[in-house]
Amino acid sequence: MDDQNLTEYERRRLENIRRNNEMMASLKLQSTAAALSAEAKRQRVELKSYKVSPKKKPKTESPIVIRRSLRTRGLPPDFSSSNGPIDELEYVIKGSKSPSTPEGSKLPSLSEGPLSIKDRVLLDKILGVSKESQSRNSNLRSGDDEVDEKKPLNWLLKKENHGIVESSIDLGSMTLNAESIARIMPSRIMNLRFFPCTDSAMMVAGDKSGHIGFWDVDCEAERDGIFLYQPHAHPVSGILIQEFSQSKIFTSCYGGSIQLMDAEKEVFDQVYSSESAIFSLSQRPDGVNLLYFGEGNGGLNLWDMRAKKNPSSAWTLHEYRINTIDFNINNPNIMATSSSDGTACIWDLRKIDSDKPETLKMVRHERAVHSAYFSPSGSSLATTSVDNKIGLLGGANFEDLSMIYHENHTCRWISSFRAIWGWDDSYLFIGNMKRGVDVISTACRRTVMTLQSAHMSAIPCRFSAHPSKVGMLAGATAGGQIYMWKSC
Repeated sequence: MDDQNLTEYERRRLENIRRNNEMMASLKLQSTAAALSAEAKRQRVELKSYKVSPKKKPKTESPIVIRRSLRTRGLPPDFSSSNGPIDELEYVIKGSKSPSTPEGSKLPSLSEGPLSIKDRVLLDKILGVSKESQSRNSNLRSGDDEVDEKKPLNWLLKKENHGIVESSIDLGSMTLNAESIARIMPSRIMNLRFFPCTDSAMMVAGDKSGHIGFWDVDCEAERDGIFLYQPHAHPVSGILIQEFSQSKIFTSCYGGSIQLMDAEKEVFDQVYSSESAIFSLSQRPDGVNLLYFGEGNGGLNLWDMRAKKNPSSAWTLHEYRINTIDFNINNPNIMATSSSDGTACIWDLRKIDSDKPETLKMVRHERAVHSAYFSPSGSSLATTSVDNKIGLLGGANFEDLSMIYHENHTCRWISSFRAIWGWDDSYLFIGNMKRGVDVISTACRRTVMTLQSAHMSAIPCRFSAHPSKVGMLAGATAGGQIYMWKSC
């Protein structure tokens, strides 16, 4: 480059560079830096070459098990290993006792053989209620020579009131007091029943842990009338009180067993056992010796307790589990079932075929149907499904179908909602996620009122209406509590 074309600044810069290079050369810094860099690279190469490789582990003789989900292995889900609401699942494990026990877990320790009942107060109360029921039953029969002696009191009372569908309850008069709340069980209540008596309020409930609890609301003795036993090791799926003899109470569980609580013998005793789960339990209103229960994958079993063999008849009515079984009060041969296969069906037991059962009427929902109950008059049927619909069947042959919207989704810790009838055909009662009780009018086909109270601290999910005390409604929660509404 021609120095004449450079500026003064550029000429000074080039001069400084030249003098710096001469200084570096005199100090031999560049050669020293190159030597140090080469030495550092050589040390890194040597360290890498002498790195000790880890010892190889000897191959194990047993093959390595690769974890695979139940779905990819073609197996149904194991609901016992989850903490979800067991009674809401829409499947049944075939050929094994359900629910199965997770490896390493322990079932509640239960005594082998009959479980003794040692509460004298409880036994005396049940025996007194049973005696009262038999006395009233006898008096009612004495005025009607055509009445079948095998038909219980509840059936006779409902027959006498057949056809009355107008409202018999003032909804605004139903209130909840602090004295009508009790925690009777340690875990989530799955079934709840009032004793079908006329002069007292007593109920029995079953929970997820296999407990059976009794609450005598009118009891003034010790323990506030609460009594607790554990005859089952699995969730209680059904409770049946013998209406003709209320001293005998049948309970079923997911473990495949049916227990009989006999107050006269003072024991809980197992009367039936199966390898498949039992999901529902019921009885014809005119057949005190016949038990109907949903077992396994859509199966319905009939057990005649007089035959001493079990079961005496069996049908496959649904694809998945049967959640409820109910009978029509006008014609006990007409039966309704609800299933997790998304259907609710009406059957005629006189025409049912064990090979290819045919329904009289089928209601289809988009998801599992958790209940199907006939109305007190027997002229309507109400179904409850997870698809946020309540089905209402009516008409002479149940040909009229209406779908009523209701939010039926619950969280995993709460049992599914099941709409029940009140004391006539006017209203249905069902819980909601806002700690209230929705009242659905069958005439308006919508929710017309919600029972609410500052005393409600949990979500009521299962209900029972007292058969004789109009306005007395009990709601059970996931925390083992019972809230009892009364009409003022």
